[in-house]
Amino acid sequence: MKRILLLLFLIFGMVAMAEGQSRRDLEDQRKKTLEEIGYVDNLLKETAREKKESLNELKIIGRKLNLRELILQGLQEEIALLNDRIELNTLAINMMESDLSILRKDYEKAVLSSFRSSKGNSEIGYVLSAKDFNQGYKRLKYLQQITRFRRQESEIIQELKSEIEVSKQKMEEDMTIISQLKSREEQQKYLLQDEQGNKQKIVKSLSNKERQLQRELEDKKRIARRIESELEKLLEEERKKAAKSDMSPEQKLVGENFFENKGRLPWPVEKGLITSHFGIHNHPVLKYVKENNSDIEITSSGKTPVRSIFNGTVAKIFSIQGLNMSIIIKHGRYFTVYSNLVNVLVKMGDKVETGKIIGEVFNDKEKGNEAVLKFMVTEERVNLDPELWISKKN
Repeated sequence: MKRILLLLFLIFGMVAMAEGQSRRDLEDQRKKTLEEIGYVDNLLKETAREKKESLNELKIIGRKLNLRELILQGLQEEIALLNDRIELNTLAINMMESDLSILRKDYEKAVLSSFRSSKGNSEIGYVLSAKDFNQGYKRLKYLQQITRFRRQESEIIQELKSEIEVSKQKMEEDMTIISQLKSREEQQKYLLQDEQGNKQKIVKSLSNKERQLQRELEDKKRIARRIESELEKLLEEERKKAAKSDMSPEQKLVGENFFENKGRLPWPVEKGLITSHFGIHNHPVLKYVKENNSDIEITSSGKTPVRSIFNGTVAKIFSIQGLNMSIIIKHGRYFTVYSNLVNVLVKMGDKVETGKIIGEVFNDKEKGNEAVLKFMVTEERVNLDPELWISKKN
């Protein structure tokens, strides 16, 4: 009896652990990923209206492919979890059926033995044939124990039969879910293949525009140099101020708080897609060409307000040819830079709080209302990866 219960608790505990939180996490992740794919589709629909392939469109499709692969991976992991649970359930059923067979045989033997003995001597006769009262009382207790034992054996048999039926039902449900997940997996594979084909078409089309892409790359480098130059001037001004007086306690506290919130800072826009990442990357079209990005680009669509990601002071506002307005906000020894803005709502020296709207991203009507924000985070002269500082999802 103890062996049966122990094994049952162990096996079903393992099954519950394998099935519970992990599957819910995978389902939640799949739901969020599908929502992001929906947002990406809307961005692509906007750009498709212009019937002009662009580098940013290629990056958006690239992100969509990554999301599609995440869904496929999640489906495969969920199928693997369910297969593990089916294996555990199969093991549990085999063990329970083996124990059930042993219990039935023992129960049959006990009932048969009792029947044979009762034919020659009834239970009442067995008690009354005792030599004295004490022996008769002991015989009565013995018979009561045998009756309780048989009843318990019968109940255990029924419980095991019930557990076996429940386990078999769970297995059938899991197999149905696996069938549905495999169907979804095939659908996602088909969509992935179709999207990969679209990506190749755009790459082929853009490959014929090498000069244009080279010009865009040079413009990007020029803009990066200009922003770095403005930051350098600002840091030089800050250095001169620091020579006269140390950083105030308030400024030090802001810088410390900024660092403490690394990875939890809000996005500078309410909704968007990161289409260009920090650091060195291969150019998506030009062969043997690498990009070294000191910022990230967040692509949105339509009217897109820009918000300060933390408390700070507006340190500089300047314009860049081809990139509209840029704002630098100081957070102690850290700086955030927001570029490609219009309708600026702050001025130099303004104190801003987290979430304060400072302007709007330029809305490019010629590219399907595309709104691309260039966003930087620096610690004095060191450029930092903004994706490590903002929250994972906006």
